[in-house]
Amino acid sequence: MAGSELDTGEVTRLLKAAREGDGAAMERLVPLVYEELRRIARRQLSHELGERTLNPTGLVHESYLKLGQGAMLARDRAHFLAIAARAMRQVLVDSARERKAAKRGGGAWERVTLTDGAQVEACDPDRLLALDEALAKLAPRHRQVIECRFFGGMDEEEIAEAMGVSARTVHRDWIKARAWLYRYFYSGEQAGPHGTHPERGEGS
Repeated sequence: MAGSELDTGEVTRLLKAAREGDGAAMERLVPLVYEELRRIARRQLSHELGERTLNPTGLVHESYLKLGQGAMLARDRAHFLAIAARAMRQVLVDSARERKAAKRGGGAWERVTLTDGAQVEACDPDRLLALDEALAKLAPRHRQVIECRFFGGMDEEEIAEAMGVSARTVHRDWIKARAWLYRYFYSGEQAGPHGTHPERGEGS
């Protein structure tokens, strides 16, 4: 069995041990996924423009503190990384709010581009907050797909494993969610709860 497969199995075992009350399990787990967490952190930070208050190591540590007991809800390695990616995004959103408040910036909407490739358009604080507000209007499953792919850099197979669905479902959700976000930012409608929603739009 390859080393990565051994690590994956050990992560699952340690998560189970943590849920069962082993207080040291999470401490033993973190080194097994640390480099992957740093990879996700580097990707998330690459979206930011302007002054950065965190480096990848700092973002990993801040997000781990934010995770708290929520980390133990993960079923396996892929699910843990998906939860960690969301926590990192929340740390960056909180940081963006603080920076915007300090500068007393306006509430203008900025365009945000989501692409299939590894290269994505960088986001300044206004764009990051605009995207966060838009994501809050998505159905939970579609939001998680965007978080895992855009922020976490996970491929469809990894996302499917983390979410417990098929890769085909992930691919369909990604297309629907991205199309909805495109309309949200570019149509000028600022669609809310009564607008076209990926869960309720055509083809659902």
